[in-house]
Amino acid sequence: MRWALIKVSLAVTAMVVFAFAVPLALVVKEMARDRAFSNAERRAAGLAPVLAITTERDELEKVVASTEEGAAGRLAIHVPAEEPGGEPLEIGTRRVSEKDLAATRRINRVSIAEVPGGFVLLQPTAISSLQSAADSGLRVAYVEIFVPEGDVSRDVTTAWLVLAGVGLALVVGSVAVADRLGVRMVQPAQRLAGAAQELGEGRLGVRVPEEGPAELKSAAVAFNSMADQVVQLLANERELAADLSHRLRTPLTVLRLNAASLGSGPVAEQTRAAVEQLEREVDIIIRTAREAKPQTQAAGPGAGCDAAEVVRQRMDFWSALAEDEGRPVRVAGVERPVRIPVARPELVAALDALLGNVFRHTPEGTAFSIDVHNGDDAVIVLVSDAGPGIEDPAAALARGNSGARDGSTGLGLDIARRMAEATGGDVRIGRSVLGGTEVRVWIGLDGRGTRSASGAPRPPRRRRGGTGTRRAGVG
Repeated sequence: MRWALIKVSLAVTAMVVFAFAVPLALVVKEMARDRAFSNAERRAAGLAPVLAITTERDELEKVVASTEEGAAGRLAIHVPAEEPGGEPLEIGTRRVSEKDLAATRRINRVSIAEVPGGFVLLQPTAISSLQSAADSGLRVAYVEIFVPEGDVSRDVTTAWLVLAGVGLALVVGSVAVADRLGVRMVQPAQRLAGAAQELGEGRLGVRVPEEGPAELKSAAVAFNSMADQVVQLLANERELAADLSHRLRTPLTVLRLNAASLGSGPVAEQTRAAVEQLEREVDIIIRTAREAKPQTQAAGPGAGCDAAEVVRQRMDFWSALAEDEGRPVRVAGVERPVRIPVARPELVAALDALLGNVFRHTPEGTAFSIDVHNGDDAVIVLVSDAGPGIEDPAAALARGNSGARDGSTGLGLDIARRMAEATGGDVRIGRSVLGGTEVRVWIGLDGRGTRSASGAPRPPRRRRGGTGTRRAGVG
């Protein structure tokens, strides 16, 4: 494309220069010729007063000798005879032939004849009247001015060189401009092609600078948007696979608990082994799928769910399992509706993940509770247990990326964290008043962030008449 633009620019500019330079060069040459003959005609006309006064040889020789052309041998005067049959008078250096002189007499006007070394201008000049039986009219003398070839073409070569230089400069300038324009167009196109090739090779992080002509800039914007969408779609697919796999934890937990109550025997052992194998396979699927963690999109204005209703509904499910294992359960803060900007499936998945961790990582008979605190700008969901606790809370929150050595995928806490961060909140792990772990899920209302200038979350302002009790050890 670059060389094509240069060739087109070179051809167009050369045609324009040729179209204008050639006629202009001819005009310059003609102007120089006209200037030389105009000067000669003016000098010849300057002798008309002298010829009108006298035609004496001595006087005319003095006049011719006093002029620049006469001194240089470029001037001659042809005076006809005073009477028919008389001897004509010629003063100065004659260069014109008799034939050209006779032709000028016939047409009786200024004429130019070519002679060796240049041109001769012949100008007729009336000198006196003659009335006779044989002739009537004016006596006409002819002033001959020699114009050398150098005067006719003076400064023409210089003008042609200037024109040629200007034309060459225009051609070179147009090529340079076309080259710059070509670079400006070609480089973005090359970058776009290279990025497309890299994207096809699997390098999903490649992006194209959004610069260049408007069309290529639009193409770069479209390419970057497409690449972002591809990355997002792949990440969403991985997240979906991981989330769906993790949601199998809930029925697997039920199966594991039920299998534990089967007692002893070959069938019971086979059932427990199958459940353990199924859990291991689900863990492998989760770890394989979670290669990246895109941010969960927050619900738009007007969307969301009633957190109190979702907590009541999920606790109806988990309470049955807790009763089987002898786990005391307490629920607080769900007496009134608590609207949050989170889609119902997201909150259900987060609660199931956190409660499933309680059943999975604490001994049977361990008490747990759920508290919902409703503030002006945030809602806090506390999941507490009386288990052994978590030694390294920071590492537990990072398990979704790094994996855990105890067989846990760490995805449960990560699902809750992503849900909270989508609303401007977060998830923290601390020590509960029950003596074990307390997972605090901070959900911002309407997607507004609830962090202070220092980056620490601000406590929510309690509404008057709000339900639930503030738990000690939050945070």
